Amino acid sequence: MTTKKLNITPILFFLMLCTVLIYSCDEEKVYPKTRLFRPVLNQELVPVGNTIVVNMADLKDAVSYTLEVSRDTFETIDYTIESDTNYVVINDELLNGDPLFWGTLYQIRAIAHADDPQYDSKFADLGNVRTERFPTILNSPKSYDVTDVAAHVTWDLAGADVTSIKVFAGSDLKLTTPLLDFDVPVEDQATGDTYVVQGLTPATKYQVAIYSGETLRGWVDYETLVPDIDPAAPGVVDIRGEVYDPQGVANAVAAAADGSTILIERGVKYDMPTVALNKSITIRAAYGFGAKKAMLYNTNGNWNIAGGSTIDHIHFIDLELRGGNMGGTYVFNPSVDNILVNEIRFENCIINTMRGIMRIRNNNVVIENFNIINSMVDSIGGYGLFTTDTNVNGPPSTTAQVHNARFEKSTFNHMQFGLSTYNNMQSIVIESCTFSNVVTTESGNYIFRFRGGAGNNNVINGISIKNSIFGPGWNSGGTTTNNIRGKDGLPSTTIEVVNTYGTSDWTFITNYEITGLPSSTYTGGQKALWVDPEKSDFNFKDAGFAGKYSTGDPRWRVKL
Repeated sequence: MTTKKLNITPILFFLMLCTVLIYSCDEEKVYPKTRLFRPVLNQELVPVGNTIVVNMADLKDAVSYTLEVSRDTFETIDYTIESDTNYVVINDELLNGDPLFWGTLYQIRAIAHADDPQYDSKFADLGNVRTERFPTILNSPKSYDVTDVAAHVTWDLAGADVTSIKVFAGSDLKLTTPLLDFDVPVEDQATGDTYVVQGLTPATKYQVAIYSGETLRGWVDYETLVPDIDPAAPGVVDIRGEVYDPQGVANAVAAAADGSTILIERGVKYDMPTVALNKSITIRAAYGFGAKKAMLYNTNGNWNIAGGSTIDHIHFIDLELRGGNMGGTYVFNPSVDNILVNEIRFENCIINTMRGIMRIRNNNVVIENFNIINSMVDSIGGYGLFTTDTNVNGPPSTTAQVHNARFEKSTFNHMQFGLSTYNNMQSIVIESCTFSNVVTTESGNYIFRFRGGAGNNNVINGISIKNSIFGPGWNSGGTTTNNIRGKDGLPSTTIEVVNTYGTSDWTFITNYEITGLPSSTYTGGQKALWVDPEKSDFNFKDAGFAGKYSTGDPRWRVKL
């Protein structure tokens, strides 16, 4: 009997070959051609002098690119540039002798072209970039170098003497038509480095340029302030230029009518009034040059508010309010009944070295609005921004109340406590603020302490925290403790947190968190983020911080 063996390997190979031949006979699949991707940057737009380097990714199927340059977010186009390369240097040669302006914010967008125009990409916004400042001996003006009608111009003594100063309109970017022309006195040219330009119009943008002969040495932008208060206007009490008296402000307040403004001189120190206030009042410094603010100083006490008073407003504007220590000094610390104040406002102020800014207690004491705007707060003790103490003679519902609080465009540093109350509030708004070393880490202090118990421990209309930054608690004892208590109470308070960062060395104690805060975390600590937080220099050290343009007190933000 003969046995036949079947070898299946050749059969399998034959079947596989047939399958390949069958599929190879099908038509090759062709995908439809699509629009090019939008251009993207290899690196951020880079200014070099008054030129801009645009380094885009090299798109494989792009044959050329079109770039558009604008100064008003493309409402108008300054330049349209055609390029056959993805790397473009926008300079005077490329622009046929019409260079970009120095120190100017530009927007750039680009489109990639295919060999067939129907497949061109859509425009891609490549971002904003400011050209560098013209090389100059001029100093950039500080906030105190401009008033409503004058500008303080300073420069370094270097090279040829500065002989003249010219003022141009803010829109005259090529400096063609001077509005004002001043000669620097010959006797000052070799030794002088400062000049005050007079005769400007309030609330107006200018460019002030300096010259050595006919040679332009540089220019800076100024924007004059809104008109200063008229010293002769009704209700204005002007104590500038009088023989200095530490009690000058107190005496002026005592004599003033309800609703008056006390106008004081910049750089002068006065004692804070102590006689109980029973009228609306504004205390403000007049415009003037120099870094020092007018000061109200309190060695170891406070200003009071008279019992039974109904006051529309108490305003402090452009002042420094300084206490003698953090153990017993306040701005206000009344201990009487029946007070109603519509608004207490600190605007463009420095507040420091106090136990607390405001402490209120007793029956029927109501502050409708407590506002700190565009200010610097530093070295505040255990009574914080404000404290409403309990009333030993009655239930919490009859004690002192703050209904609304707003903290805006301000910096808070070295504070042992945030705020504390035994009653509900209506609203708390925190907008564009920088907080660091706030709430002592070694203690039982809080950012928000609502201690009135059920029915008296909420913010009825919620808490809003936007565009702000929080650094760590104040580890004043140098311990290993860095975590803090965020809140006490607030069981049914809505808390909205938007675009707000916390540094990595800022941590809540468990069960005391503020819901949603922060909305983003910076990966480094406060010393990595800011130049010198201990000395209240909150300029950004980390150039890569994502919130450098849009978060924190605007005075520290990176300006485009």
